[in-house]
Amino acid sequence: MSDAVLTADTPVASDASIRALSTAGRGDKGVIVAVRGETGAPEAVAAEELERRLLEMGFVEGARIEILQEGLFGRDPIAVRVDDTRVALRRREARAVTVQFDGKTL
Repeated sequence: MSDAVLTADTPVASDASIRALSTAGRGDKGVIVAVRGETGAPEAVAAEELERRLLEMGFVEGARIEILQEGLFGRDPIAVRVDDTRVALRRREARAVTVQFDGKTL
């Protein structure tokens, strides 16, 4: 990815299959193309800290992801398989992860 700063509202490509992880629904699968700390919303933690936490949980460029479950209220949090690891993540934090989804789209 380029050095440009991406926000939740920034289109990352004209391809509709590339979008924020926060927009995904149960069963969506894809590959992570970018991880950043900025979500476009006020955060409880600094952008650098959020990015560090996501990277430590396995949200790295090139990792395969699949949405396994969604919470009952507001579809939050989401359970995501990242390669061979399962992680629960709030949708507001998932805005910091950009994914190229295969097949199923919004």
